[in-house]
Amino acid sequence: MKILVAVKRVVDYAVKVRVRPDRTGVETANVKMSMNPFCEIAVEEALRLREAGAAAEVVAATVGPAQSADTLRTALAMGADRAVHVLHDQDPARPLLPLAVAKILRAVALQEKPDLVILGKQAIDDDCNQTGQMLAGLLQWPQGTFASKIILDTEKQKATVEREVDGGIESICLDLPAVITTDLRLNQPRYATLPNIMKAKSKVIKKIAPEDLGVDIRSDMEVIEVNEPPKRKAGVILSSVDELLDKLKNEARVL
Repeated sequence: MKILVAVKRVVDYAVKVRVRPDRTGVETANVKMSMNPFCEIAVEEALRLREAGAAAEVVAATVGPAQSADTLRTALAMGADRAVHVLHDQDPARPLLPLAVAKILRAVALQEKPDLVILGKQAIDDDCNQTGQMLAGLLQWPQGTFASKIILDTEKQKATVEREVDGGIESICLDLPAVITTDLRLNQPRYATLPNIMKAKSKVIKKIAPEDLGVDIRSDMEVIEVNEPPKRKAGVILSSVDELLDKLKNEARVL
């Protein structure tokens, strides 16, 4: 069994995001970039399934500029066997939309022919939470989103996915091949060890262009301007419930 894992290069979660002076997008120059945290969970789960004997190969894939190779090297250092890099230099005014990414991943999946595709449920830069669902629709494969537990039955070619919903835990059974998106509590990603980081440098990263896959990634959306949210007013300490009610009624006008 082969597992394809999609990963994304984003601004590190610990970095305070700043808007560019020209307001064309988020500042990424001289900013620490790393793998999207949900993608790390996806890679970790694929590796655990391989270690459990449910899979023979884990392939990481990404769409992005040349610098995205660092993200793939991280996935390889964690334990992925090889990687696919779809090169694309993004124009800030014409961002790569989830549908375009899903089309590219569909083309990659048709080439690689995986039995399972695992993605993070969303990226922390745009929070779209759409790529996995769109990919499943384009491939016409079953999907299990927000997975908090994954069980593979390689003999029956089925996957059982547990997902957290408002009423508790929902379990769904999927026929393979399928697409699964990972939630935060699925696992705790491992750290790449120094020996594995060194080994990752010799692992194969296949580089291709969207044109080679026959995918049109032209964006129908144009970003006119990006602005920081307005600063919140400082809070105040009230001395009584009566004062709170007065402010809610007369200042906030919510009562």
